[in-house]
Amino acid sequence: MRTQVGIVGAGPAGLMLSHLLHRQGISSVVLESRSRDYVEHRVRAGVLEQGSVDLLRATGLGDRLDREGLRHEGIELRFDGESHRVAMTELTGRAITVYGQQEVVKDLIAARLAAGGTILFSAEATRLSGLESPSPVVHYRYEGRDEELHCDFVVGCDGFHGVSRSAVPDGVLHTYERTYPFAWLGVLAAAAPAVDELIYAHHERGFALYSMRSPEISRLYLQVPADEDIADWPDERIWAELRTRLETVPGWSLNEGPILEKAITPLRSFVVEPMQWQRLYLAGDAVHIVPPTGAKGMNLALADVALLGDAFAAWYADGRTDLLDDYSRTALRRVWRAQQFSWWMTSMLHRLNADDPYEAKLQSAALRYLTTSPAYATSLAENYVGLPTV
Repeated sequence: MRTQVGIVGAGPAGLMLSHLLHRQGISSVVLESRSRDYVEHRVRAGVLEQGSVDLLRATGLGDRLDREGLRHEGIELRFDGESHRVAMTELTGRAITVYGQQEVVKDLIAARLAAGGTILFSAEATRLSGLESPSPVVHYRYEGRDEELHCDFVVGCDGFHGVSRSAVPDGVLHTYERTYPFAWLGVLAAAAPAVDELIYAHHERGFALYSMRSPEISRLYLQVPADEDIADWPDERIWAELRTRLETVPGWSLNEGPILEKAITPLRSFVVEPMQWQRLYLAGDAVHIVPPTGAKGMNLALADVALLGDAFAAWYADGRTDLLDDYSRTALRRVWRAQQFSWWMTSMLHRLNADDPYEAKLQSAALRYLTTSPAYATSLAENYVGLPTV
């Protein structure tokens, strides 16, 4: 096959880039190693910044988002037996929308297929070649055959374990990372949310987060040790721990119901620089991962490909190379802002060392200052809803 832009990975980044290119009259092919059913149902992030919502609406993908997305104008912080609301919209004029990553993916797939776009599911990219030439090649395995996709550019949106980043020669990329000594135990429960906005709870037993995916489905998280085994967490133990960490405000209780899914996810920070080499451009989890505390992962991926969409449009329309040349530098400004915010939220809300009471007092002091200082609260709100420019 021949196309203009070959895209590896059909997550939000790869699909959105294909959608943006189509709107500019640029052809693309998306290769995805998993099945369509898998990518449309894998539960990942669920918080969209204002800029991500604006992008979806501006590109014709806002109908179902506006019907089913849950607009939130604040978040709640719980600590020391108290509850405090950060009024994000009042402080910034912007908001977040809770709309699951799998729903964004469904909308993008439907839009691309309706427009005649090519998405090959169960097509595993095995290697990239010719990246230094005007016609790089994506080699992939599809329906039992070895195939080739020839293109002008390759964009790797295939996540941390994909083949795209490893196609860059040794010594070109620089990696910055941090591994946290804890993980998140996340559950999806058939229980109506007992709150209208997200609750971030700092507790002596560890962090907890109360979120939601719809008016009928709750998404909840517990901080657990990094080496924890999910088999040690039967449903009743999960609910008991959630009650302990979240029901710290008199008169409030969470709603419980059947747990539909549960998994443990390690927390880490990871950035690779640069995000481009020759005719290969990298986006999303292929080059940066953030702790989920700041809700930045999917939003960063969409911001990456929004830059690439403009850059490819300029190249194909006028032969301009400046936006492509500046892609990595421009994207990394937002990436590192999100890294710092996610690290800050993670460090303030999680028990980093259960045996250190001094550290716990510092965290409480930081949270109290945050909830009493309009300037500090505005900083959190600006970062959480997404800075328009960085």
